[in-house]
Amino acid sequence: MKIAIAGAAGRMGQMLIQEISRTEGCKLAAALEGPGSKALGTDAGGGVKIVSDAAAAIGAANAIIDFTVPAATVAHARIAADKGVAMVIGTTGLSPGDREELAASARQIPIVFTPNMSVGVNMLLKLVADAARVLGPGYDLEIVETHHRAKRDAPSGTALRLAQALAEATGRDLAATARYDRHGEIGARSDEEIGIQTVRGGDVVGDHTVHFLGVGERIEITHRATSRDTFAHGAVRAALWLAGGGSNGTGQRRGPGLYDMRDVLDL
Repeated sequence: MKIAIAGAAGRMGQMLIQEISRTEGCKLAAALEGPGSKALGTDAGGGVKIVSDAAAAIGAANAIIDFTVPAATVAHARIAADKGVAMVIGTTGLSPGDREELAASARQIPIVFTPNMSVGVNMLLKLVADAARVLGPGYDLEIVETHHRAKRDAPSGTALRLAQALAEATGRDLAATARYDRHGEIGARSDEEIGIQTVRGGDVVGDHTVHFLGVGERIEITHRATSRDTFAHGAVRAALWLAGGGSNGTGQRRGPGLYDMRDVLDL
């Protein structure tokens, strides 16, 4: 499995390259950065030079893993679709229009798109949906997410995905029931609200807690990421899955479509 990494000089890109180097069945085929990057021309690993020619980098691979910014991700998806290259996307902060662009590319190639590649977080998505269905309407639903001070988007993509999982499990319209801030004289909480609160500071990799608040009791389900290695491991696992399934990526390549980590993990 020949894999290209977009954002190869960044912290996540470097972790992805390291994960590829220690994963059987795949190798680094190309390393991509923006035209102004100081890393251009340097060795990303294994003699692969970092380049800015997206078409050449993507064309050299069977799959591209992209943890960059929305505009770059959408552009890379167009190129990947044109060249028939599978794609794994961990970029957050995409707009509805960006997501429509990705869906259009996914009609030509297989794409795994999820705001969090962690195996544990995707297990969390299943657990909270199951809990919401079992507990029923007598419990108020709240999400609190914490990330490092440099994170640019809020709430996190994972928090929004958790909110969507809760909304789907309880038959709610998230756009109508999500509550992102509380300040001043706000009145009593409504039964339908799904609260999503953001904390930023320090070097926190990513904490997400879902609160089920009932009368006389509460349940809290928490996932804490202590290293970004878990995201890199999940992304490479997803790339191998796109190649055809098992842990070593053997078998027939996935058909075009927009997948997420629940598909990869058979959840």
